[in-house]
Amino acid sequence: MFSIILQAGTQVVEGAAKPSMIAQFFPFILMFVILYFLIIRPQRKKQKDHQGLIDNLKINDEVTTNAGIVGKIVNIKKDKNTVVLRVDDTTGTKIEFVRSAIAGVIDNEKPKAK
Repeated sequence: MFSIILQAGTQVVEGAAKPSMIAQFFPFILMFVILYFLIIRPQRKKQKDHQGLIDNLKINDEVTTNAGIVGKIVNIKKDKNTVVLRVDDTTGTKIEFVRSAIAGVIDNEKPKAK
């Protein structure tokens, strides 16, 4: 029974036009374009923005890490690609993180009243 179904699927009716190669791949091309604009392009923009944030880190910036630790930058070691954060002012506790572990800079500036 399966051989009859397979043979029926491979028979070509004479006079019927075969779709062109481009027409056969058009759905795949369309899916790739949609995936590019919905997934790949926004992810690249996010990575570029994060790299810009990491490149612009300065001493005394208050930052948060991917682990949720908040601290103030006291040293930047560019040769080791690390950042030293002071997480507690009373005891002076410092932790060293890889620069890529910084999730964002906390903006402590108060908005100006109008």
